[in-house]
Amino acid sequence: MNEKLNNYRMPAEWETQKSAWIAWPYNKSDWPGLYHFIPKVILEIISKISNHQKVNLIINEKDKSIKTLLKLNKIRNVKFHKIKTDRIWLRDSGPIFLINKKIKKKIILNFKFSGWSKYLNYKNDNKISNNISKIIKLKKINPILKKNKNKRKVVMEGGAFDVNGSGSILLTEECLLSKIQERNKNFNKKDYEELFYKYLNIKNFVWLKKGIVGDDTHGHVDDIARFVSRNTIMAAVEKNKRDKNYKNLNENFKILIKSKNENGKKFKIIKVPMPPPIYIKNTRVPASYMNFYICNKKVLLPIFKVKEDEIVIKIFKNHFKSKKIETVDCSKLIWGFGAIHCMTQQEPKIC
Repeated sequence: MNEKLNNYRMPAEWETQKSAWIAWPYNKSDWPGLYHFIPKVILEIISKISNHQKVNLIINEKDKSIKTLLKLNKIRNVKFHKIKTDRIWLRDSGPIFLINKKIKKKIILNFKFSGWSKYLNYKNDNKISNNISKIIKLKKINPILKKNKNKRKVVMEGGAFDVNGSGSILLTEECLLSKIQERNKNFNKKDYEELFYKYLNIKNFVWLKKGIVGDDTHGHVDDIARFVSRNTIMAAVEKNKRDKNYKNLNENFKILIKSKNENGKKFKIIKVPMPPPIYIKNTRVPASYMNFYICNKKVLLPIFKVKEDEIVIKIFKNHFKSKKIETVDCSKLIWGFGAIHCMTQQEPKIC
């Protein structure tokens, strides 16, 4: 199995995608008091993606009302799949797709999902990758790591790491090494590096420190730093020294400007300001512009109806010159503690 995985890799998000996987929102308790706004936001995201590529939409049952809703909004290029879910955050519960261009094959990494080691209702979500592999007839591999002579199935979420498609990865110590919400008991840096080397062919590791305030995943990297090309990283920065995120994001930025790619060259780092603190029902939510999604022909950028939106739109337009920047108001979606990147999972095309 190790031999077969040698030529497999996880493509970067900007590489050509066959489709995007999205789950319809059913869990009203994820957005207490605001759920009635959520289907419309999800519908907007589906519409924007499906204009140029296929969307695989997961529904819990044969729901004619959702199909009617899509038809009324003239949304096409959507394929429905009946899979029971607990939540919509497929970036974390969905499959990680690997490709091997030499033999023109694609496989699924079926990591174990534990509800971010925080929530108890995750059993349906833990079966999503397995169900998708059966539906689209792709071989799945359950990542396993030996620890203290025992073979252990690994818990991992897609939002916990970000790759550049050519051997480099972004991670945080807070998410993967903390005893709080511990995914894999007693795993250390060496264990995780062995894991990503073995299954994703990663050779270069950039370990950041902590994530942002309000993030219930306890430090996912896709809220603080993202690859936007092989040698370029966008990084969230906070200018207000009194803000709770200032110290952590500043520390991460210092690590990034010293970091190097898989060829030993320094990355180009693009600063992206954070929105001001956003509170819903007296709770600070993890609003971040880093939770964007790169599609084949566009980038979906979360905005929060604040003055920083315009600044960030300009930054994105300046970098993604060959893609259209389309914004999505995520000021209510973020009440579920996730945004566009959290709820999408790309399936790469074997080019």
